[in-house]
Amino acid sequence: MKGAGKMDREAYLRLWLQEEEAAHIHGWDFSHINGKYDEERDLPWNYRELVQQHLKPEMKLLDIDTGGGEFLLSLGHPYGNLAATENYQPNVELCEKVLSPLGVDFKQADGEGRLPFCGQSFDQIINRHGNFNPGEIWRLLKDGGIFITEQVGAENDRELVELLLDDVPELPFPNQYLDIAAKGFQELGFAIRKAQEAFRPIKFWDVGALVWFARVIPWEFPNFSVKSCLDNLYHAQELLEREGVIEGKIHRFLLVVEK
Repeated sequence: MKGAGKMDREAYLRLWLQEEEAAHIHGWDFSHINGKYDEERDLPWNYRELVQQHLKPEMKLLDIDTGGGEFLLSLGHPYGNLAATENYQPNVELCEKVLSPLGVDFKQADGEGRLPFCGQSFDQIINRHGNFNPGEIWRLLKDGGIFITEQVGAENDRELVELLLDDVPELPFPNQYLDIAAKGFQELGFAIRKAQEAFRPIKFWDVGALVWFARVIPWEFPNFSVKSCLDNLYHAQELLEREGVIEGKIHRFLLVVEK
C-alpha cells in the first residue's frame, strides 16, 4: 500500500479480521454496516408501496422466504391474515420465536418447492430477494390474486466480486433476468401488470464494511476470506483513499403479476 507502513497494514488486518469474525446476521439485518455503505435508495419502484397499494385488511397475505419476518410485520397487516415461509435454519428459528406467537401462520419450507398451504388460499403473495416457484404461486393464489416480487439479478455486485477475488466465479444465478422470469409466469397464464429492471450504484466508505458484506453473501463471494484476499483488500483500501468511495452496481428487477 503506497504511503502506508508495516504498522498501518497490520492495523487494517486486525480491523478486517474483526469484521470477518462479526459477519453473522439474523433475518436479513445489515444494520451492522449502517452509515458505511449505501444501496437501493434510488430504485425506480417502491416495493413497500406496491405491496400496500394492492393490500386490504381482510386479504390473506403470504410472504415467501420471509427472512426473519421483519418486512412482513412492518406492513401492519392483521396477524391472523398473514402467512410466511422460510427455509434458512437460523431464520426459521427466529420466525418460530417471533412470528408464530403473534398468530402468523408460519411454515418452514423451500420457496422453490411445494408449499404447505391449500390451493387458492391467498389474495396476495409477496417475495423479496427469495426463491419462488411460479407453479406454486398459481396454485396458491385466488383468482384475481396478485404476486409481487423484487429480485436480485444475475449481475449483482460483480464489480465488487472482481475487486476482491482473484478467481472470479461464474454468475451464481445466471437465469436471474427480468425477461426470463416474466416468460415463466406468462406461460402459466399470468397477466404481467408491472415489469422493471434496474442497475444502480452500491457504495462503500469502509473496507471493513465490505469485508463483512462479502462474508454474509458467500454465494456471490465464494471462498472469500481476509487472509486469502489480503492483497486485494489492500488495493481496495488504496482505491478508497484515492477516490473516497468504493463503488459497484446492484442488479434488481420487479414483477407484479395477476392470476
